[in-house]
Amino acid sequence: MVTLPDVQAALGRIRDRIYLSPCARTETLSRLSGTSAFLKLENLQMTGSYKERGALNTLLLAGEAERARGLIAASAGNHAQGVAYHAGRLGVKATIVMPESTPIMKVANTRAHGARIVLHGANYDEAYAEARRLEQAEGLTFVHPFDDPRIIAGQGTVGLEILEQVPEVDAILVPIGGGGLASGVAVAAKALRPEVRIVGVETEVLPSMLAALEAGRPVTLEPASTIADGIAVKRAGDLTFDHVRRLVDEIVTVSEEEIASAILYLLEKEKTVAEGAGAVAVAALMNRRAAGLEGRRAVAIVSGGNIDVNLVARIIERGLVKDGRLVRVSVALTDKPGQLAKVSAIIAHHRANVIEVHHTRAFATRFGDTTLQLTLETRGLEHVQELLQALRERGYQVQQLGI
Repeated sequence: MVTLPDVQAALGRIRDRIYLSPCARTETLSRLSGTSAFLKLENLQMTGSYKERGALNTLLLAGEAERARGLIAASAGNHAQGVAYHAGRLGVKATIVMPESTPIMKVANTRAHGARIVLHGANYDEAYAEARRLEQAEGLTFVHPFDDPRIIAGQGTVGLEILEQVPEVDAILVPIGGGGLASGVAVAAKALRPEVRIVGVETEVLPSMLAALEAGRPVTLEPASTIADGIAVKRAGDLTFDHVRRLVDEIVTVSEEEIASAILYLLEKEKTVAEGAGAVAVAALMNRRAAGLEGRRAVAIVSGGNIDVNLVARIIERGLVKDGRLVRVSVALTDKPGQLAKVSAIIAHHRANVIEVHHTRAFATRFGDTTLQLTLETRGLEHVQELLQALRERGYQVQQLGI
């Protein structure tokens, strides 16, 4: 088991090379969650995630022979960047095996740090197997992303910083994939403030640590696609399982829709960019997944911000639809001149903005009619209902499409 002195030694070792990320109170999230909420912004690290803490601690503890052989790691992106960045700074060669589905940005950023990139497999576990094969074939030194005491101790430095920044914290919500961050944070927090509640958060699509706790041992789940690719691990670590079982108070899960909403919330309200895995703790707070936190000081760790901009665009658009700020309506019209202008005038009067217009005769319900499909920008769900009612009062058959 990793101990508090291990984590404290790791912090002393890496402190000068790691950004002290802020942990500020957020009024908006406090209102949403019913807590006094704080955000620990690890997405502001140089490589965009907390992962470089454990990677740097491991590199600094590695012997000269291990470094000379060169390093190899398997990662969906953040561990890869952490290893590549600090290996480059220390003059050590690094090879990173990444799943073929890894976002382009993460691959490009890792390569930019000087690492050799090998794309292999459909998910982390297949990339991990290939990395282990290359470790033996090329005599490289493997750096595990989570199931290593040096990694756990390095990640635990996040917990030490939280306790310095919010000394009376009551709960810390931690994303869980393999369990390295949750293990390290729990070691540090429980040793210094035993009453603090540690809540692990997983995606409900792939809850490998929760399944391990229910089975009493790590089990392998079927692979699944998730927006939280950074915690898409089919099997929890053996070492991290022991730490989580002893020190983490509760594990909760969040849905894909809730994660996407949390990403949009962080972008729009908190002005910070988070990837799916980085937003799960915020999603859990927003949806009050953990019991007994009302009125308490709760810190949500935003563990990473390396998200593909195309995915951000899709999340924003989907979020606007869900909030009613982007809506698609279908209006049945008689096929006569001026009808489009009349509908447009009603929309303009109610201050909605037309984004897209599709006019078709072929799919009208009656011969001689036409169907007008409009994509509109509105102020929200109430505004949409106001607009639909105004069109119906003028005699138009109108329906909202989509959700």
